[in-house]
Amino acid sequence: MDALRASDPSRIGGHRLLGRLGAGGMGVVYLGRADSGALAAIKVILPEYAEDGDFRARFRREVEAARRVDSPWVVAVTDADTGGERPWLATEFVAGPALSEAVARCGPLPARSVRVLGRLLSRALASVHAAGLVHRDVKPGNVLLTTDGPRLIDFGIARAVDATALTATDLVVGTPGFLSPEQATRSGTAAGPASDVFSLGCLLAYAATGRPPFGSGAVEALLYRTVHDEPDLDGMDDPELRSLLGELLAKEPAARPDAARLDELIVEDAPDGSIDWLPEDVVRLIAVRSTAMLALPDIDATVADEPTTAAAAPAPGRRGLLLLAGAGAVVAAGGGAFAVREWLGGGSHDSGAAGTGGPTWTIGVQADLSGPRSADGRAQERGVRLAVERFNSRGNEPFTLRVKALDDRGEVSRAVRLAERFARDRDVLAVIGPTGDPATDAVLGAYDEAMLPVITVSSLLLAYTARNQKSFFQAAPFDAVLSVPIIRRLLLRPDVERLGVLLDRTGGQAAYQVGYATQMNAGVLTTGTAYPRVVPAGTRDFAPVVADMLAHASDAFFYAGDAAGAARMARALAATSFKGPRMAVHTAMNAAFLKDGGDAAESWEFTAPCIAATAPEAKKFAAMHRRRFGSAPARWAAEAYDAAGLVIAALTALVAPTATATTATAGPTPRAGEARRPTRAALVEKIAASTYQGVSRTYAFDEDHRLKSSDAYLYTVRNGGYHYLGRAPRTAA
Repeated sequence: MDALRASDPSRIGGHRLLGRLGAGGMGVVYLGRADSGALAAIKVILPEYAEDGDFRARFRREVEAARRVDSPWVVAVTDADTGGERPWLATEFVAGPALSEAVARCGPLPARSVRVLGRLLSRALASVHAAGLVHRDVKPGNVLLTTDGPRLIDFGIARAVDATALTATDLVVGTPGFLSPEQATRSGTAAGPASDVFSLGCLLAYAATGRPPFGSGAVEALLYRTVHDEPDLDGMDDPELRSLLGELLAKEPAARPDAARLDELIVEDAPDGSIDWLPEDVVRLIAVRSTAMLALPDIDATVADEPTTAAAAPAPGRRGLLLLAGAGAVVAAGGGAFAVREWLGGGSHDSGAAGTGGPTWTIGVQADLSGPRSADGRAQERGVRLAVERFNSRGNEPFTLRVKALDDRGEVSRAVRLAERFARDRDVLAVIGPTGDPATDAVLGAYDEAMLPVITVSSLLLAYTARNQKSFFQAAPFDAVLSVPIIRRLLLRPDVERLGVLLDRTGGQAAYQVGYATQMNAGVLTTGTAYPRVVPAGTRDFAPVVADMLAHASDAFFYAGDAAGAARMARALAATSFKGPRMAVHTAMNAAFLKDGGDAAESWEFTAPCIAATAPEAKKFAAMHRRRFGSAPARWAAEAYDAAGLVIAALTALVAPTATATTATAGPTPRAGEARRPTRAALVEKIAASTYQGVSRTYAFDEDHRLKSSDAYLYTVRNGGYHYLGRAPRTAA
């Protein structure tokens, strides 16, 4: 929120103004406090519209219709003056994030949450339609989530069903991606109540999947897909919800249920005054917003008369300025200011964007968000979002970034489809991911064909399927490199001469590469030796193998396999008199090893390519993560944050005045002062030539786009948990 300007009134109607929420094409919106203490968002029409008799008449009719809307799920009109010199409209101001922000921060909602949301919003729309209105801009940014449920906001382009639209004939009204086919193909007068139902279907699909059902990108392409294509509901496994959305997103208006009927179709409890139906992290976000609004201060007494000139405005005292600054900080952090600004702009909001006035570009995240490595994938998504939000918060950059995350579930076929989708989306300039090796290996062809930079931080195989990998960057030490700090940790000590290496085929290719390289390089890097054993996948009894390795004078152990096998190995060693050092491959470092290994897991060590939240160099990042997500960063979050930072640094360098248009940019000629979008190929070249200092390590790449740095980190099990020991012994330069 901005402080009031000298030319702004101090009061409107019965409201004392606290500051400016924003300004748009038709007016200025203020935050006001009524004499009762209630907050209100007050929209004051600009003079050029106030002087238009036809506009004033239409504004009056729509205000009268909006005041007839009676629903707890609609932000109510609290006061208005349509006949004064400057017409204005006041609505209740509610504290809470927009649905778009909640999904961007916390991820897609579970099916039950989506059904409850749909039922409550269907009641909101039923009230709107019963009042003779059509909303015409139902979208995630126009739904606020509050402590007692959702609120539908923004009647800025709503119209009475039987009234002439405020917009010109043939102008598409609404937000592309969340409008109906009839809005996309005809004038604004064609949008009836069924159009709002279609938009609600788009909104619910977004809530369930984290993406608009007709994609993103150029407006023309969005409109075409809305009219001709089937919605993208991939990842929505709930058959009841999928069937419901199929009805809402019917191309023909007559085939859609009306809002009142929709309330009956959704057989899900919709508790009044409760948000228990929302996920815990969303509830926490709502609570933070609401608590912040309680701190919104009163303001000192001011002259009630409106100033006629800038000189006539009383200068606020020091305390008044501090209070206004404090109020601005609170509202900007809350959902209210965001939602009103979106209303004023009349456009859509993309996750991570914070308007700079320049172009908006996209960083994609392809990750396993719901499969076997979902914890790693979600951590990486959060890291990327944090980097983008930090960049956008600067507010003085020539472009804005947003994040688009797609869940490949760790499935190869799905990973390929999503990579192709990212490749076709020209707004996507780079992709962070995928999470695991099989998915990464499968998608390289699609990304290389599109010359779309793809940066993985957790796919660590030495070699992928032979093909040109022009746009692929491996931003972490590959598995075989990790053998070096393992050998140095275990063999460079006076009490160890022979390292026993157990290769368990259950661990797959990644574990095998680390184990094989460890036993091969032990005698090369040190004066010690290795005694390797390989066991078939599915081996259950490690006692005979351990006995054999001890019989061959193994005085340190390294296990390369999975977490379950590492636990069996730990128990087998614990049953002997062995007290020497023992270590396992980093892929076994998870909760299963601690649970299955029990006391036998104590003192085991791991060398991992991902830094810990407790590392001194990660302190600032960890603090930001806690403020943003309410928890310490999980493994791989810092590395994904770094990867996004690397991309952002390269983009910033490319749009700097020294970047040449012929090699660095593409697309139409930008407006004066506006950044021109770099080509993907230029971005690949810039990343390849970069040296970037991140939280986890210094990022620089060799000619094969592999990371030059081999930094790794040591962990040990202590008191039933993983504890960070510091950086692993460095390899030779």
